[in-house]
Amino acid sequence: MKHYSKQREMILRAVREHPVHPTAEEVLAILRAQGSTASLSTVYRNLQLLSEKGLLRKISVPGGSDRFDGELHEHFHALCRGCGRVADVQYPLPGLAEAVRAQTGMQADAVHLTVRGLCPRCAAAQAEGSRTQPPHPAQ
Repeated sequence: MKHYSKQREMILRAVREHPVHPTAEEVLAILRAQGSTASLSTVYRNLQLLSEKGLLRKISVPGGSDRFDGELHEHFHALCRGCGRVADVQYPLPGLAEAVRAQTGMQADAVHLTVRGLCPRCAAAQAEGSRTQPPHPAQ
């Protein structure tokens, strides 16, 4: 980093120490619990800078808040469309770079994959909800 910032360091540490892939709002709550007076705009600005510098990974969540990941090794993500929880998936895809090159001619240097579905808790809640709801009328 060009300029040292205590708040930036606290934000980086908050993301790295909380493997829940926190949103900017969650990072702010972590900082506030530590006594910081940082503003949400400061958190957003520093998360963006840290992700641009490659010190954090930004996970875009369609229809939701971006989440941030302190794990920089190659891995994928599973996103629950119910509660928004993001989990790491340690799943190397051997031969993916070669397949991309064979199909497109592109030299792949990074892969970002997000699997969307329901986590066990949301799937159970949905199943429970469907048991208590009357069946849909035939159309």
